[in-house]
Amino acid sequence: MKKYRQVLFDFDYTLADSSRAIVECISYSLKKMGLDVPETDKIRRTIGLTLSDAYSTLSSDFSRTNANTFGMYFREKADLVMTDGTRIYDGTEEVLRSLMEMKIKIGIVSTKFRFRIEEILEREGLKYCFDTIVGGEDVKSHKPDPEGLLKAVSILKGKRSNTIYVGDSIVDAQAAKNADVDFIAVLTGVTPRHEFLQFDTYALLKDLSELGDAISSVT
Repeated sequence: MKKYRQVLFDFDYTLADSSRAIVECISYSLKKMGLDVPETDKIRRTIGLTLSDAYSTLSSDFSRTNANTFGMYFREKADLVMTDGTRIYDGTEEVLRSLMEMKIKIGIVSTKFRFRIEEILEREGLKYCFDTIVGGEDVKSHKPDPEGLLKAVSILKGKRSNTIYVGDSIVDAQAAKNADVDFIAVLTGVTPRHEFLQFDTYALLKDLSELGDAISSVT
């Protein structure tokens, strides 16, 4: 029976909801560039993508120069609103404590900047729960490239065979597949259940409250 030694998490829509702040930052950036702001639901579906991918998805503009400008404006606004505009999901600390009691190492692999994640976790008193955090500034290639996941596994001195990644999006599922690590989907984001069925997903959970039972069944 497989025994998981490392559990890695995505951040946005998996451990926390930053959607209000992200929508505000994207709307601000597009307005500064003189572009139309899409409906909120369309913006929310880009959460978890890199800033350049979010820009091209929302604007249909693939100019790297414009994407860099968008990213500059996004970070300008995010410095003001991101930390305060992020809410850790209820029950997250209990889930993390349960994993710690099982002697499982815990990490985060996200496209969000590590320093922002650390600010939020410090505010919530949860930073101590994590053995490593790999953010967007820590890799050259972002999800679905496996670089971030493989880096976290290496930092934790683990193996891909006993690591599982928990995420809310197709990009997360693709990254896990590319890294050859198991994957659990949580349905707290905007990706519907049926879209995960194309992947070899170990479990589909309504939220993190179900994670302990899913992990303990194989550890």
